[in-house]
Amino acid sequence: MIICTMALVVSGLTLFSGFGLGTLLMPAFALFFPVEVAIAATAIVHLANNIFKLGLVGRKANLGIVVRFALPAAIMAMTGALLLSYFATIEPITQYTLAGRDCTVTVVKLVIAVMIMGFAFIELNPNFEKLAFNTKFIPLGGALSGFFGGLSGHQGALRTAFLIRAGLEKDVFIGTMVVSAVVVDLSRLVIYGATFFSRDFAVLKTQGVIELVIAGSLAAFAGAFIGSRLLKKITMRTIQILVGVMLLVLAVAIGIGII
Repeated sequence: MIICTMALVVSGLTLFSGFGLGTLLMPAFALFFPVEVAIAATAIVHLANNIFKLGLVGRKANLGIVVRFALPAAIMAMTGALLLSYFATIEPITQYTLAGRDCTVTVVKLVIAVMIMGFAFIELNPNFEKLAFNTKFIPLGGALSGFFGGLSGHQGALRTAFLIRAGLEKDVFIGTMVVSAVVVDLSRLVIYGATFFSRDFAVLKTQGVIELVIAGSLAAFAGAFIGSRLLKKITMRTIQILVGVMLLVLAVAIGIGII
């Protein structure tokens, strides 16, 4: 119920705020599964949601910019995913008990906690909405967006910042963003599938991850549909601030091993 509700609400909110589906859905999965599994599970839901959008606006994408942005993004997404897999194999840094709960601090948790904090601060800063880079940096933007997408699932903010000045019409811009996101999702999922997903598949199956991914995807579709029926675009700064603060609290909880 928590994951499906989060997927539905967050998918709808992506139409109203600057937050992406992956930014907010991953912490929901992290409440129940290891951080690296939460990132991979979120990536599947993210891909399914983007394929849904691809059928609506993908044909309007600027293929020239997609190539310049998505190719380096795909390569670096796999690099980030491999790095995540490596971090997940490192032994825990420390373990302790807090209020009767066993808490474990690991390298992968610390890395993801820092990523969540960083992108939460970015989203909370109203000046970031005005941030844009020269079009000559589009390949660099693809590389950075892809790397962080593979490592922690956070890619949307950077993708927007590097593509916003490409001089594209709104529909073309959205289509280009969606196609680029699909390329990154496919690339990182190849690595996720070849590493910890394949390694822990039997355990994940018994824990219901597959069913949760399917249910979360359907809930995300419903959220996007409901959101699109309410309003096409609105800035909800209050929601951004509230969610940003909640992400910071969650990042601390992950970093110190409570989650």
